[in-house]
Amino acid sequence: MNETITLKTLAKMIDHSLLHPTMTDAEILTGCTIARRYDVATVCVKPYAVAMCRQALQGSHVGVCSVIGFPHGNHTTAIKVAETEQAIRDGATEIDMVINIGKALGGDWDFVRADIDAVNQACLRNDAILKVIFETDYLQDEHIITLCQMCSELNVAFVKTSSGYGFVKQPNGDYNYQGATEHVLTLMRKHSSPDVQIKAAGGVRTLDQLLTVRELGCTRCGATATETMLEDAKKRGYK
Repeated sequence: MNETITLKTLAKMIDHSLLHPTMTDAEILTGCTIARRYDVATVCVKPYAVAMCRQALQGSHVGVCSVIGFPHGNHTTAIKVAETEQAIRDGATEIDMVINIGKALGGDWDFVRADIDAVNQACLRNDAILKVIFETDYLQDEHIITLCQMCSELNVAFVKTSSGYGFVKQPNGDYNYQGATEHVLTLMRKHSSPDVQIKAAGGVRTLDQLLTVRELGCTRCGATATETMLEDAKKRGYK
C-alpha cells in the first residue's frame, strides 16, 4: 500500500471489537463512545446489540458490524441467513460470518461453499458486505488456500483470520491461539483474488502490529486495543 499513512487511514482500518461474552450493555456503549471518538470503520458486536449500537452511533461515520454463527460456525445455514437478515434489518452494514470449521476439516467443501454463498447472497440482497472468518488456528495451510480460492470465486468482500475465540489446546494443556500471524496473512493475500480484502483478527494489540498487518496487505483489523494503538499513533506524529 503506497498511500500516505494518516491517523484517519489507521482508524478506518479498525473494526472495534466488542464481542466478549461477559460484556454488559454499558460496556458495549462505552465501546461505541470510543469508536465514535476515534472515527473507526465499525464496531463489531453480537447480534442482539446491533440496534442499540446503531442508535448510539447515529450521526457518526462509524458503521455497525454483526457476527454471525459466532464463534464456532456450527449454526445451520438457514439460521445463519436468518441471523444475517435480522442483523441487517437492525442496522448492520457489515457481516462477519464463521465458516463451519468441522465441515472444512472433514473436506465437505460443497457444504462450506453453499453455507458461505447463502450468507453472501443475503448480504448482497441487502447492500451489506460479508467477511468470512476461517478460524485459521484450527486449519492447515491447504484448508486456508482452498477457502481463499472459494471465497474469491464467490466474490465475498473480505476473508478474515479469526474470531478471537478459536482456542486450541496447547502441549502444556492450556488453551490459547495465535490469530493473525504473518504466515497466515501472507498465505491469505497470495491465494485470494485482488478484489477480496483481508481482515486480520486475533492478536493485533499494538500500533506496530497494526502497521505490520497493513504492510502484509490487510485493509481491516479487528481490535480491542483501539485506543492504545491510535493514541500511540498520535504520539508518533501521525496526523
